[in-house]
Amino acid sequence: MATCNPGDEVIIPAPYWVSYPDMVLLAGGTPVTVECGIETQFKLTPEQLEAAITPKTKWFIFNSPSNPTGAGYTRAELKALTDVLMRHPHVWVMTDDMYEHLVFDDFEFCTPAEVEPGLYDRTLTCNGVSKAYAMTGWRIGYAAGPVALIKAMGTIQSQSTSNPCSVSQYAALEALSGPQDFLADWRMVFQRRRDLVVGMLNEAKGIRCPKPEGAFYVYPDIAGCIGKATPAGTLISNDEVFATALLEETGVAVVFGAAFGLSPNFRISYATSDEVLREACSRIQRFCATLV
Repeated sequence: MATCNPGDEVIIPAPYWVSYPDMVLLAGGTPVTVECGIETQFKLTPEQLEAAITPKTKWFIFNSPSNPTGAGYTRAELKALTDVLMRHPHVWVMTDDMYEHLVFDDFEFCTPAEVEPGLYDRTLTCNGVSKAYAMTGWRIGYAAGPVALIKAMGTIQSQSTSNPCSVSQYAALEALSGPQDFLADWRMVFQRRRDLVVGMLNEAKGIRCPKPEGAFYVYPDIAGCIGKATPAGTLISNDEVFATALLEETGVAVVFGAAFGLSPNFRISYATSDEVLREACSRIQRFCATLV
């Protein structure tokens, strides 16, 4: 993101992708995290956004569908947020649209500048080919925004990473401009896996797992497990202890919620086979059932 002046604040809804706060710090700004819990389906409310904005606010980082939760904002929910931003013309928006094509059911993807054209001149839209096109190793992302901002970003990029190689650029061009029909099949597969994981986790003792609108993650709440102990005597005092005990006793690896700025939760990616997911969720069920 563009550099910040000392004291500039950047609003980041939590849970968030782990890089966001460090990106802000690297640019010289101050990350301001706003917790968005399970009661709002991990989504920022307009009241929370309004309360977080100060005269020092420079940017608002927005990610929908989200990593780590998979939560997606409806057009109405997003319009409520953009109405707040329109009242504060000094706040710019960086929108991470990486999971644009990975949405389920009847969810309609939309982005802030689309919902509110008045934000067009102060929005940086970011995307890439890593997720929807399974091209993680090609390391290609792209952004669109005001000309002066993009030129400044290009200058920084060229001096820090020497830009992506031509092979990756041509591969990304083919992904974006080539046939897109496979995406519908992929969405059906991911939706089936989402439903499998959400259903099984909600059957686990002490776990609540909302059904996300997109991406390929779930972010279950484990408040019902905190304070209990494993048969070996390990007290589950937080989500990091839960994740460690789960790994040691069942062989299932999850990422604990504190890493994403909101606890007590953990993240699971369901970008793997139904068989692996079913076995992993069965082990989580058995582990939770042993907690006392």
